Amino acid sequence: MRHFGHIAPATREGLFFQEPCEFGPDSSARLLSAALGATLYSPATRPRLADDVVKQAGRGVVSMVLCLEDSIDDSEVAGAEENLVRQFAELDARGAEAPLLFIRVREPGQITDLVHRLGATVRMLSGFVLPKFTEERGVPFMEALTKAEKACGRRLFAMPVLESPELLYLETRGETLRGIARTVDKYRERVLALRLGVTDFCSAYGLRRAPDMTAYDVQIVGAVIADVVNVLGRADGTGFTITGPVWEYFRLQERMFKPQLRRSPFLEGRAEELRTALIEHDLDGLLREIGLDRANGLLGKTCIHPSHVAPVHALSVVSHEEFSDAEDILRPERGGGGVMRSAYTNKMNEVKPHRAWAERTLLRAEVFGVARQDVGFVELLAAGLAE
Repeated sequence: MRHFGHIAPATREGLFFQEPCEFGPDSSARLLSAALGATLYSPATRPRLADDVVKQAGRGVVSMVLCLEDSIDDSEVAGAEENLVRQFAELDARGAEAPLLFIRVREPGQITDLVHRLGATVRMLSGFVLPKFTEERGVPFMEALTKAEKACGRRLFAMPVLESPELLYLETRGETLRGIARTVDKYRERVLALRLGVTDFCSAYGLRRAPDMTAYDVQIVGAVIADVVNVLGRADGTGFTITGPVWEYFRLQERMFKPQLRRSPFLEGRAEELRTALIEHDLDGLLREIGLDRANGLLGKTCIHPSHVAPVHALSVVSHEEFSDAEDILRPERGGGGVMRSAYTNKMNEVKPHRAWAERTLLRAEVFGVARQDVGFVELLAAGLAE
């Protein structure tokens, strides 16, 4: 699979200076953690889940979480587990291309039980999402994952969700973060990415952000995100990929844009029309939040609606200017440091301070591609939405 792989090759060639690379479940953890993109959540109770998975893969989704936790009622868990086993069997029988698939569990015992029940179809599973992760609750999850790996003979990743009250409350945050850091470092080879559960953070104080506000505008949430990145997102080799929080609003309906998008992936001069429509349908807040995710060191995003996928992926593509700066900074002859004017002559690039940024940018360029000089977000979004 590859990002933007669902659009025509000729269209992709016109959009990208460097096209996104191909990757799959067996790719390196470093590559997969950057490639997760918009991770789409779906309740595990959906009766046509296999159809949903195939459909979303055809629309550009590369990672999905099938949820047994907060998205379903407590009374539905047993039926949802049975449904997952059936749906994995159907997916396997079809042989269709599927995204990277993860199961969000409630208890450690579900990991080993589900791997056993999935049997041979476990080959379609990339790992598990672990809720309300702390050191105390996380260790049993990671031990269960280790046992499940040995039982099925294949690599399974963990994606812990950082959402517990202990992480939110100021008096316990420091020790909770240190405990999480100890746990994920111990099991580093199995931790693909860390996910932020901002909805649970807001719930602890009876808060809910409006569609014109980002998670960072809720200062108590923004403070937690900053501390998580501070401890767990460092660029010195000790950090992990941390994904952006969920965006709750989805009034946008893609079909509203289909007539204008079908004419041309480049909109034939109608970029401003689409830009206005996006703002009017509550995506302005999402776009701002994605930008703030990037500015604060987060990559990828939890999504609960398919309409969020294309904007997340379009804004993940590296611009030609970013790529030019990153390559310039990392030239071998720059190894000794120094400062130079950028090729775009609008900034100064300092080799040593900007090196970590440049390395992260080139990794993102590998998985999401580099846009041509005259291609921007609207063109990439239009191509991602067009059938």
